[in-house]
Amino acid sequence: MLAEPKQVLPNSAQRLEGKYLIFDVHGESYGIDVLKVREIIRLADITPVPQMPDYVRGVINLRGKIVPVVDLRLRFGFTETQNTEQTCIIVALLKLADGKVNQMGLIVDGPEEVVNVAAADIEETPDFGPGSFVEFILGMAKVKGVVKTLLDIDRVMAAEGRVVVQNAQAFCQSEIASAKK
Repeated sequence: MLAEPKQVLPNSAQRLEGKYLIFDVHGESYGIDVLKVREIIRLADITPVPQMPDYVRGVINLRGKIVPVVDLRLRFGFTETQNTEQTCIIVALLKLADGKVNQMGLIVDGPEEVVNVAAADIEETPDFGPGSFVEFILGMAKVKGVVKTLLDIDRVMAAEGRVVVQNAQAFCQSEIASAKK
């Protein structure tokens, strides 16, 4: 007999319930808290920054502010895919490991919808066994009969986020200084 899936603990589920932006990455649906989303923009020209991990595409100039851009497809270990008309950048506010909040662009295959997820529709992250990397998954939501992975986007970028932001800012400052000479 199959065991019933474990529900997220009531306090945890209540904490997680709310509105999520659901988006597609490599054919799978993921969600982040809509309050973390600043805006969704079309894929823009990205200036590469040297000596960054492969998933860091570079920076964009968003109304005068330099914003680092990360390809979530590569960050999650998927193969590089062709961009489409639906490919976009979600500009999100991330709390980095040092406690600072910064904007970061997240390249995804496309937005799906904004949904309100009730506590009863959230289950805890399954145990995928030893060596699995799931600490950035808040839980699994059932939306219209389909499972959506709810992400802690701060944790997705926590390890390298601060370094990415600092390196991108340093690169842009050096480029600006060079241009003024």
